[in-house]
Amino acid sequence: MLAIAADHLRRLGHRQVTVVGVAAEAGMTHANVYRYFPSKTALVDAVAGRWLREVEAELGAIADAPDPADDKLERLLLALASMQREVLARDPHLFAVHRDATVESRPIARRHRGRLRQLVERVIEEGMNAGTFSLRDRERGIAFIFDTSHRFLHPVSIQLDVEVPRDLIEARLGAVIRAMLRILRIGTL
Repeated sequence: MLAIAADHLRRLGHRQVTVVGVAAEAGMTHANVYRYFPSKTALVDAVAGRWLREVEAELGAIADAPDPADDKLERLLLALASMQREVLARDPHLFAVHRDATVESRPIARRHRGRLRQLVERVIEEGMNAGTFSLRDRERGIAFIFDTSHRFLHPVSIQLDVEVPRDLIEARLGAVIRAMLRILRIGTL
């Protein structure tokens, strides 16, 4: 059912996906779809959730790598920005579901945000324990990371920059990350 919904989303866009259409192609009634998904929004969010879990798994591998914490943090932020830009280019309708879920703070977006926070928190904790980061307040450090990278990681900002050359966006994000890491290392937070 999710594969069919994903295909409909890719071809038609999230506004044109219907529970009736997905059910018909799956050879069932739309009432049967509602047994698993309480609404069309829940159905398309489940499709986006599959992609977000893939993103989280890739980011988790970065967080679990044996690299120093500052390298991991840089790679994690660059990878998250890159994966979102890639899905915007490859599957704009899937990206639109992610964007809307984020803006509306739907459960799928809140869970994703929470998992991202846990990954960043693990890297920060590791960096503090190793002496790489000199933070007086771990929570302020985590908030600082998300605040400074927001412009490059939030789906609305990514969509607004769709026409900006990729190398320019990457250079800007790289500069922000270098400044962020300097602050995390010297501990002014």
